[in-house]
Amino acid sequence: MSDFDAIVVGSGAAGSAAAWRLTTKGFKVACIERGPSMDPAAYPSTRTDWEVLKGTSMSPVAATRGAEQDYPVDDLSSPIAVCNFNAVGGSTILYSGHFPRFRPDDFRLASTEGLAQDWPISYADLRPYFDINEDMMSVAGLSGDPCYPDIEKLLPPVPLGEVGTRIAKAFNVKGWHWWPSYAAISTRAQRGRSACLNLGPCNTGCPQGAKSSVDNTYLKQAKEKSLIIFDETTVSQLVVENGRVTGVCVTRKDGSKMTLRSPRVILAASAIGTPRLLLQTRNEDHPRGLGNHSDQVGRNLMIHPLGYVEGIFPELLDTDIGPQGCMIYSLEHYRSPGADHRLGYMMHALRGAGPLETARSAYGRRKLRFGADLYNDFDAFWRKQAVMSIICEDLPDPANRVELDLTRLDAFGDPGVRVSYALSDNTRKMMTHGMSKAREVLFAAGAQRIYAHGPVRNSGWHIMGTARMGDDPKTSVVDRRGKVHRVDGLYVVDSSIFVTASCVNPANTIQALALYCADAIAVEAVHVG
Repeated sequence: MSDFDAIVVGSGAAGSAAAWRLTTKGFKVACIERGPSMDPAAYPSTRTDWEVLKGTSMSPVAATRGAEQDYPVDDLSSPIAVCNFNAVGGSTILYSGHFPRFRPDDFRLASTEGLAQDWPISYADLRPYFDINEDMMSVAGLSGDPCYPDIEKLLPPVPLGEVGTRIAKAFNVKGWHWWPSYAAISTRAQRGRSACLNLGPCNTGCPQGAKSSVDNTYLKQAKEKSLIIFDETTVSQLVVENGRVTGVCVTRKDGSKMTLRSPRVILAASAIGTPRLLLQTRNEDHPRGLGNHSDQVGRNLMIHPLGYVEGIFPELLDTDIGPQGCMIYSLEHYRSPGADHRLGYMMHALRGAGPLETARSAYGRRKLRFGADLYNDFDAFWRKQAVMSIICEDLPDPANRVELDLTRLDAFGDPGVRVSYALSDNTRKMMTHGMSKAREVLFAAGAQRIYAHGPVRNSGWHIMGTARMGDDPKTSVVDRRGKVHRVDGLYVVDSSIFVTASCVNPANTIQALALYCADAIAVEAVHVG
């Protein structure tokens, strides 16, 4: 007898959306989360030492955070560190909330560009789920963007502020596309949540609840139906009986173990955690891990390498006011005909850093001197910075991968992961091109000094592609419904099933895809049942 109609492993962007959708179909759902439930009243920005906590207990960098609920991540063989967060709400607790969609051509690179593979599903398949997701996540923005003509029902956009207006005018001078950021941020009070008050450091958690992390959207509504959340609970193995997955073996924080049973187990543990679970569940029929008969699990890792261009202006700006990661974006160079690289990048304008990060940055550039000049040197940077990040489209490469690390174990004796990733020549050329174009915009906006570097080490938020979707079991891990090939009862709905990566933040597409897969799972359950 089953304990639940479905078990979802992971309570982040994908797991929460899938769990909610299944509860609306009448499913009794359990969601297993290895991290704790969070208290917004204790988020770093409620304290004066918020920047210290941002680099320690609330750091997004998995390899350095060192929390008890984390499994070891060895990403030394990658120029980009893995960023995630294990908690109820997952990485949405710390993300910036920037929320564009993938575009139609992002699903058909083989057909349009002769690169990689087409997805087995299309933008049209996901469009109704984008609409649902943007409503559930209270997306703010401005309708009419020529790059996204079908996005209509939005809250008022996050204000651009003085610095945003300055940069927007610079884009106009260049004659380049720009648009106010689509943001998963409530710009007016609704559904019991406060309106954004432009505090700024969204990446440390939003104590007001204005940022749409999934603990205050999908999970809140799902718990009002049938969802049961097991927090601080680690899945060590998937239970396989007679060729199908029938449950999960879990360990609670106190060390107690139990087995939860269901005819459907849905993995949403991220493109790092999901291949980890598939690889560590081995048996006679699956000696290399579940779904890994063609050696595809963990391969084709995509990360979105990031270039960073900072402009220093001569006068004070309001760079410390408003969500740091939701201001302006540009898809002018989404494709770059005539350039020496394929595909393209998004230019994403950011507000300035906090005072501690500003001081550290200036010191690292040898522009901050201790003594009588300290305050003047600091004032030359503080509230005078604006940043243009270059988010590069990544192509799948089988050599970029996630593997088990049997030499480093988590608190419960389960293996960690080892990440291998290298930048392609195409990405390097793309990043150089993007940083050059960002310099042009910042100079046009009035910046007097510009600093640029890339790839940025601690920027691996956008992890995709380690259990990709496809019709051919020889080249993919799951089918177009998210079902793992040749393993009944097992599904994957997170970013690991992405076929290609676009150049825009993936959170909106992750959730739309999870909703789509959840509906397919529900239909299959009715058909089988």
